[in-house]
Amino acid sequence: MNNRIVVLGAGISGVGAAVLAKRKGFNVFVSDFNKISSQNKKILENNNIYWEHNGHSESKILNADEVIKSPGISNSAEIIIKLRLLKIPIISEIEFVYRYTNAKTIAITGSNGKTTTSLIIGHILKKAGYDVLVAGNIGVGFGLSIANRDYDYIVLEVSSFQLDDIAKFRTDISIILNITKDHLYRYENSFENYIQAKLKITQNQKESDILIYNSDDNNLKNIQTKAKKIPISFLYPQKNGGYLEGKKIIINLNNKTMTIQELALQGKHNMFNTMAAAIAARVFEVKDSVIRQSMLDFKNAEHRLEFVLTINGIDFINDSKATNVNASWFALESMRKNVIWIVGGVDKGNEYSDLFSLVDEKVKAIICLGDNNQNIMQSFKGKVDAIVQASTMKEAVNQSFNLAEKGDTVLLSPACASFDLFENYEDRGLQFKKSVRLL
Repeated sequence: MNNRIVVLGAGISGVGAAVLAKRKGFNVFVSDFNKISSQNKKILENNNIYWEHNGHSESKILNADEVIKSPGISNSAEIIIKLRLLKIPIISEIEFVYRYTNAKTIAITGSNGKTTTSLIIGHILKKAGYDVLVAGNIGVGFGLSIANRDYDYIVLEVSSFQLDDIAKFRTDISIILNITKDHLYRYENSFENYIQAKLKITQNQKESDILIYNSDDNNLKNIQTKAKKIPISFLYPQKNGGYLEGKKIIINLNNKTMTIQELALQGKHNMFNTMAAAIAARVFEVKDSVIRQSMLDFKNAEHRLEFVLTINGIDFINDSKATNVNASWFALESMRKNVIWIVGGVDKGNEYSDLFSLVDEKVKAIICLGDNNQNIMQSFKGKVDAIVQASTMKEAVNQSFNLAEKGDTVLLSPACASFDLFENYEDRGLQFKKSVRLL
């Protein structure tokens, strides 16, 4: 057993891993290059865990037997480079916590849709009466949860950053929804590197495990794995998998067919998420009637195509979690009314051409919210009736209300990161909802 564990980063995942390590008898030290929140400080102190913030003390870090790295820390960070030179093992939170659970585990990744799919699966399993934890990159700490107790079933949303530092982490069911260009700055601007990071979700699976994957995605068509592959598709019927037939979802699994016709969630992408979730639930032997009922009463996550209010016949939708172009494509595709689109933030070199046809069809006006909107304004020049700029959320919401007419939808779907004007996408979404309620 390694005696000394250093946790780098004191967010939800880092603090949870630290508490679990402490309860398992390790000598634990937490170091964050930035400030630790008062709430997380309290958790560390209540568990007698030593910590530092606003910098890293190399003398307290480079003597670790093992380091748990928070997903937000880049592999190019100076302290990470020094640890690797010393050949000190660096792992992710999910790798560490995995050692201490006996649960049946489902992990979901993809550039878009993973939060919704994780929540749908958790909802189905809970409705079926299963003892289930939904955690990972979803706001609930995996480590902190397992420090308190184990579960029979665990549903994990995992990002490429979390998968970067796994070694033995393995799931009974893995799901890969899609892979589109995102976060390339963490992967030497290589899309191939990003793809390989996502594919790590299945690297340790066995023949008895399941991989549910999007067979329409060219990046996943020839995926190599020991697991049993179950494809989902919008384009082709599947003898053993899921597909779309008109507006019906068809699930063929083990010579049994299930049809799902009614969904609480709108949008083609949510049919895909539902398809993946339904297959996972059937693998875990949930009854078809429970799966269908779960699809009718499921409520999506906050900040993900979240209905806020209707004011003077104008609907306001909060999709602040759409931090890339592909996510905004899904949001626009699901709209059934004319749209006033609030977009912008930290543009990660976005290419907006994939949105042109949807914008032509559905968007009346664009409001650019952020410090640097040149790319957006240039990309959509001449494609909508009006493009205006806003420097605050309140200003953006007021402008959208003035531009909208009865029967229109105001959609916040930024396609960009939030860090120019907001703490994170949650802060951005909360400010949107507050500004709408002030109208």
